[in-house]
Amino acid sequence: MSVVSVRHAAVGYDGREILHDISLTVSAGEVVAILGANGSGKSTLVRSILGLVPLSHGRIELFGTAQRKFRDWARVGYVPQRLGAGSGVPATVGEVVASGRLARRGIFRPAGAVDKAAVQAALTDVGLIDRINDPVTTLSGGQQQRTLIARALAGKPDLLVLDEPTAGVDAASQEAFAGALGRFEEGGGTIVLVAHELGPLRPLIDRAVVVHEGRVAHEGPPPEPFGHHADPGHDHVHPHAVQPAPGICVAPADRITAN
Repeated sequence: MSVVSVRHAAVGYDGREILHDISLTVSAGEVVAILGANGSGKSTLVRSILGLVPLSHGRIELFGTAQRKFRDWARVGYVPQRLGAGSGVPATVGEVVASGRLARRGIFRPAGAVDKAAVQAALTDVGLIDRINDPVTTLSGGQQQRTLIARALAGKPDLLVLDEPTAGVDAASQEAFAGALGRFEEGGGTIVLVAHELGPLRPLIDRAVVVHEGRVAHEGPPPEPFGHHADPGHDHVHPHAVQPAPGICVAPADRITAN
């Protein structure tokens, strides 16, 4: 079954098109990495899948339903790049993760035993159960990212969408991400993740989609890290490490500025 279907999608800002005629299908149980240099359009693509960015052309379906009619958002867990509330809101780790249950139980119904168990299980899965009562402001950047993953997992989604979850975080947190995502996949979950590098997530990836200048430049197995002795935690996607699709020229990405 198709969990995500993108057909001829285009997205533009201020009169400038960022995504051009993107088509992509993600099947149930699949782990797909959307790769590309900074400014390639990969984050814009996942935000459009989530309905956070409107399409100017094309169509997106989630679980076989047109996105504009899709209402079962409890089936979708989203992990953004940073915990925006972490620097100013006096919330505990447990409270942040518990917010991931709202789509399941509703805003006005108090948390029950099932909700509390889901929060504890998610924090255990990412290795932060011992920090459940600590303010999120006391966590490292990597631990805050783990908290975001736990928040998404607590909602028991069928689809998990992550926007550069390992960017700029420590090796221990990257390994914790890989373990949690691997268990989610083993349970039948579907994953779409945006990455500039894969690191310990590489063994999980079934298929990679490389985006360059708003177009799909490669689709297939993840491209090898640039260099034969690349650090597994820093396997950046080199602009010449992928075979471009016909008619698409893959050039160095240092000229690109928009995400």
